[in-house]
Amino acid sequence: MSAPEALRRAQARLKATRAAALGRFESMQDRWPVVGALLVRIVNVGLMDAATRLAAQLFLTTIPLLFALGAFGPDSFRSRMLSSLRATFGLTGDSAQQVKQVVQASNGSGSLQQTVGWIGLVMALLSATSCSRVIARVCADAWAMPKARSRPAAWRWLVWIICLVGFVLVQGLLRDGFGAGLWLGIPLTFLASVVLWWWTQHLLLVRRVAWLPLLPGAVLCATATTALSLTARLYMPNALNRTLQDYGSLGLVLTLLSWLIVLSAAIVFGITLGAVLAQHPPLQPLLHAPVTRSPGEAGAPGRPPVEPGG
Repeated sequence: MSAPEALRRAQARLKATRAAALGRFESMQDRWPVVGALLVRIVNVGLMDAATRLAAQLFLTTIPLLFALGAFGPDSFRSRMLSSLRATFGLTGDSAQQVKQVVQASNGSGSLQQTVGWIGLVMALLSATSCSRVIARVCADAWAMPKARSRPAAWRWLVWIICLVGFVLVQGLLRDGFGAGLWLGIPLTFLASVVLWWWTQHLLLVRRVAWLPLLPGAVLCATATTALSLTARLYMPNALNRTLQDYGSLGLVLTLLSWLIVLSAAIVFGITLGAVLAQHPPLQPLLHAPVTRSPGEAGAPGRPPVEPGG
C-alpha cells in the first residue's frame, strides 16, 4: 500500500469516527437535552479557564483591596476583617498569626497609609473591577447571550466589587449566627449567598434576564460556596500551616490560590448549570426564562448537520 493511499484511508477513518461521535452526541442531546446543553455551555464558557481567570483576579486585585481599605479604616474595620478571614478559613497557629500581622500592620503608626496613599487606594478599587468583568462575561456565556449592544456602565462593576467586599467583611458575623452558633450561621450564610449571586447575575447581565430565571443559578452558587466554606474550615488550617512551615510565605500564596480556583470553578459551574436548568423543562415554563442556544446545542441556529455514515 502506497503512502498516499494509507493517508487517504486514515483520513477517511478519522472522518467516519468524527461523524459517528457527532451523531452519538446529537442523539444524546435529543434524549437528554439538559445534559447535552450543559456540556456545550461548559465548553463555551471555558470552565477551568474562566475559573482560573476569576481566581487570579480575586487574588491579585480583590484581596489587596481589602488590605488597602484596612489601612484607612478604623480598628473596628480591621477587627471585622480578621474575624471574617478566621471564620472563612478556620485559621489557627502560624497562619493565623501571619494574617493578623498583615491586617493590623498599620495600627497606630500610619505607615501602611503612607505606603498605599489615597491614589493607590483608588487605583486598587478600580483594578478590582476586573473581577467584576470576568463574572459578567461568565454570566453572559452561561446564558448564551450575545454581546450587549451598548457598553455596560462601569458603575455596575464598581458597585459589585464594593458589595463583594462588604459581603466578605460580614462573614464572621454570619458564620457565628450573630452569636447563636453554626446552627443559625450556616442557614444565614446560605441565604446571604443566594441574595448575593441572584443580584450579581441581574446586575452584571444588565437586566437582560428577569429576576425569577436567575434563581436556580443563585441557589446552586450559594450551595457550592457554603459547602466549600465548611470544608475549608476542616482542610485549610492544616494545609496553610504545613505549607507555611515548608515553603514560607510562598506556601500561603499557593494554598490560597488553589482554594480560590476551586471556589471559582464552583461559581462558574453553578451559574452555568442554573442557566441551563432554567431554560429547559420543567423549570422553563415555571420561570418564564428566555430560551437561548449556544452554537452546537440542539435547536441552535447553525447547528452542524450529521455527516453521512453517523
